[in-house]
Amino acid sequence: MKFMIGQVVHHRLFDYRGVIVESHPTFHHTDEWYRKVARTRPSKDKPWYRVLVHGTPDVTYVAERNLEEDRTGEPIAHPLLQPFFDSFQGGYYSRGPRVS
Repeated sequence: MKFMIGQVVHHRLFDYRGVIVESHPTFHHTDEWYRKVARTRPSKDKPWYRVLVHGTPDVTYVAERNLEEDRTGEPIAHPLLQPFFDSFQGGYYSRGPRVS
């Protein structure tokens, strides 16, 4: 897989930035969703990522071929960042140790 959880990425087609919160080696969504949403018909046999979209409350599911590394080095703003990550440095978010 090209990208990792916590990495800030840029969507090539829709020109938004976001942070990866989940990754799958192949497509893990419904066929109905794929028919309705995945208009460019990216391969289901390649990696897909769940992404928190900068400046919105949106969470998207994106094929790897539509993503590229974000080169701004800037953090993103999203209401769900805190449950996933603790800190940001060098284009990556990370999670510190959790105490139960």
